[in-house]
Amino acid sequence: MTDLYQKITDLRRKHQAVILAHNYVDGEVQDIADFVGDSLELSIKARDLQAPVIVFCGVSFMAETAKVLSPGSIVLHPVPQAGCPMADMADAAEVEAYRKAHPDTVIVAYVNTTAATKAHVDICCTSANAEKILNSIPADKEVMFLPDQNLAANVSANLGRKVHLWPGYCPTHNRVQPETISRLRAEHPDALLLVHPECTPAVVALADQALSTGGMLRFVRQSDHRRFLIGTEHGIIHRMRKENPEKEFIPVAPLIHCPNMKKITVESIADALEYLSPRVELSPELIERARLPIERMLAL
Repeated sequence: MTDLYQKITDLRRKHQAVILAHNYVDGEVQDIADFVGDSLELSIKARDLQAPVIVFCGVSFMAETAKVLSPGSIVLHPVPQAGCPMADMADAAEVEAYRKAHPDTVIVAYVNTTAATKAHVDICCTSANAEKILNSIPADKEVMFLPDQNLAANVSANLGRKVHLWPGYCPTHNRVQPETISRLRAEHPDALLLVHPECTPAVVALADQALSTGGMLRFVRQSDHRRFLIGTEHGIIHRMRKENPEKEFIPVAPLIHCPNMKKITVESIADALEYLSPRVELSPELIERARLPIERMLAL
């Protein structure tokens, strides 16, 4: 791999490129990235850096968000086929039709949506700030939260506020079952269980903490605890172990595995930098419309 890493280093320097990697991609991809984080952290980093070339190592909606926030940059997504099934469950045409049928309902879109869908919503949120976003909406307003019904239900329960649930979910996190969690807790009684709020409410109810990926990373860094059960995509454990070598991280088994995240490889990054392709291309009109709900979120 040494030659390949050198090739990437040379091409990165030549194009003044920045490589951004999500917490869920393979560890070897994380290790060559300039920055590793969650989707919104990375998009904000892309916006603030204003790099001529951005290589986004994650799934397609993340690369689109980076393009929306950095329209002047060349944004490369090494494997365009690395999509997000949950994002696809909120089809833009269906959201547009819902908007027309319910003009007074506030539509909150998880950032895990396509740019085309974001163009039809009022405001975006992340798993870390969903409660804050919902609290910013007047109590007398109807709210549709899309596309993740699990995140919506978990946040709704925490706030005691009713929201309408779009019938979408993350297939990867949805595979985690309460029975599995109960067994693991019995096997590792001294471990704290951290899960992602994209898990079902039944799983979240069994956890010590339900946190975004960024929240999990901060929690384990600050905690005096030594053992953790990690109930999210296992790619994050690579970073947890690097940052906390004295602590033990046990993935929830069977492994919570996102096949699309794992499509991004070191080889695909080298090819993207060599050919400056595949590029994320969005129309100026779509960029402008999709940026508005993201900016409303960032303003809060």
